[in-house]
Amino acid sequence: MKVKKFVAPSMPEAMKMIRAELGNDAVILNSKVVHKGGFFGLFTKKNIEVIAAVDPKPARSAVTEKKGKSVEKLSERPVQEGKQLADAALLGEITELKAMLKQLSTNVTTNFATYPQPLNELNESLAAQELSNTLRQEMMGELVERWYLQRGEASKKQLLQWTKELLLKKMADLSFGGISFTKKYVNVVGPTGVGKTTTLAKIAAHCVLKHQKKVAFITTDTYRIAAIEQLKTYAKILDVPLEVCYNIDDFREAKKKFSVYDLIFIDTAGRNFRNQQYVQDLREIIDFDAEMETFLVLALTAKYTDMKTIYEQFSLVPIDRFIFTKLDETSQYGAMVNLMTESRVGAAYLTNGQNVPDDIIEATPEKIVNTVLGVD
Repeated sequence: MKVKKFVAPSMPEAMKMIRAELGNDAVILNSKVVHKGGFFGLFTKKNIEVIAAVDPKPARSAVTEKKGKSVEKLSERPVQEGKQLADAALLGEITELKAMLKQLSTNVTTNFATYPQPLNELNESLAAQELSNTLRQEMMGELVERWYLQRGEASKKQLLQWTKELLLKKMADLSFGGISFTKKYVNVVGPTGVGKTTTLAKIAAHCVLKHQKKVAFITTDTYRIAAIEQLKTYAKILDVPLEVCYNIDDFREAKKKFSVYDLIFIDTAGRNFRNQQYVQDLREIIDFDAEMETFLVLALTAKYTDMKTIYEQFSLVPIDRFIFTKLDETSQYGAMVNLMTESRVGAAYLTNGQNVPDDIIEATPEKIVNTVLGVD
């Protein structure tokens, strides 16, 4: 029997070499991925090493299966085995690449430079959107696998579509969309300066003008006189009543006064809901689970670490969904994906300006993903 080792860039090329030198009767004994060249372990090239053999005088030797079943000629096996091993080698490459991804340091952008250029460019684009390293590593592992299964023939459009599918999958079980109209109180919380009052007015205006709901305002933001005056202006324009509550007794009275209204919108001070006693007092008046829908308002101009800290501070009450403001004041949107996928909380609205009742968009997974990827 003649045995020989062949090294080629891919299994199909190795098979061509085997057939050319040993003929169609050759059988493959072993195959594996090997690395050659490089400098101090870097820039190595992957190759397929295949050990093949052929009997110069093929006899009618056969492999007898257990229990005396039918036999199979070795000469009939090479093509099938070659195909199986080619697939196995390809899957081996994919597995190895995915293992490498897990070992990458946090400097993902630099390390991904070793991957095919289209994938590297996509990763850099996601990094520019400030998508988290962890999320990008997970996604790139999936994208590398799909890339090699397509033999590296995927277009930029196809890569974007794959990326969109993966991001949508990450958010598949989250809750999206505006107010549900199933709860009487709509509570808007968040730090100062994110546009809570303006956002509340936009939502209330839609309820009045589009859904013909009977609406009232309550504000507990007595720390900023400007906030009260701003909400009074919106209340006058919409022709809806407003109560200013300085303490929990005022809130109790306002609740009684507005008992006949469909929806009561609560504008809170940026510091209130970080006060455990305030939250506990409010729980005695309102059942957060049965009566109140709470939205946490965050500005997309903030750093992700700050957004995460704010979420933790306000999580004394159940946060139903996020509202992301100032979409028009930044070009980086990955932070909202990071926050939603890590906290497992969806989004209700996106705002992109100061105009009331305009400049507000009901959030959907597709809208958010398209915004991050820069596609329509």
